[in-house]
Amino acid sequence: MTVNLPQLRAFLAVVDAGGFSAAAVELGMSQSAVSHAVASLERELAAPLLVRANPARATALGQQVLPHARTALAGARAVEQIAAEATETLTGTVRLAATPTVCQGLIPVLLRHWREDQPRITLRVFEGDSAEVSSWLDDGTADAAVLIDPPPGPGIQLALDHYRALLPRDHPLADEPSVDIRDLEDDQFLISPNGCEARIRAIHDLAGLRFTPTHRVRDLATLISMVQAGLGVTILSEVSCSLIPDDLVLVPLEPRTSRRLVLTGPPARPWHPAIRTLAESAVGRLARMP
Repeated sequence: MTVNLPQLRAFLAVVDAGGFSAAAVELGMSQSAVSHAVASLERELAAPLLVRANPARATALGQQVLPHARTALAGARAVEQIAAEATETLTGTVRLAATPTVCQGLIPVLLRHWREDQPRITLRVFEGDSAEVSSWLDDGTADAAVLIDPPPGPGIQLALDHYRALLPRDHPLADEPSVDIRDLEDDQFLISPNGCEARIRAIHDLAGLRFTPTHRVRDLATLISMVQAGLGVTILSEVSCSLIPDDLVLVPLEPRTSRRLVLTGPPARPWHPAIRTLAESAVGRLARMP
């Protein structure tokens, strides 16, 4: 039996992309070449690995093969890292997952920087809520993720992201150097029910306030638009500042709280060779930002 990396790479691409055509685009190959690689792997294993449906999915055997295929490719990348570090060049594609506020407020700045600093590395970004991001990192859908307040581990902290009150510019407290959350108790409070809700609830607890949001809005742009329309106020993290229109203002919040934004790789597999380089590059870039 001879199983090779191109076969495993094609199999994983079809599972992750949900079909042969999308996998071909991802790998930069023809669809027939992807199909041939998967078929040859199935012949070697004498059993089907994929249910050829829309979307394509792994069979029971394929599900058993998946984690080992990911480990094999991760091991190959580790070998590539040794060679890349020896020649000081890094190449390849990194699939990066992050939450909406991080994707919209921080990632565009970093993508521009990485394109200049590491032009041979291609970044693909996946946006999801905190649970999805962690799941994608665990199951290999993503190579790296920006996690919010993860447990201690080998990740690299990109930023300490403080929470602020989002207010209309004509709000009575908009020009204050900081706003105590207790002073917003009479305002209608808006919330986006994602990973930040637990932290915002904790801020209310610190201030001895009941957490009783008037509206829950999933989409960040809609949330900001509702504050613009005078329907209430909300709390956003500092990383959102680039998304705030001129008629709104982010004001430092009391009690002061923050969250850690950490770039990390998968906990149980070797990291993509480029992740640590990207993290260190990002830390340097963010440290120079005003």
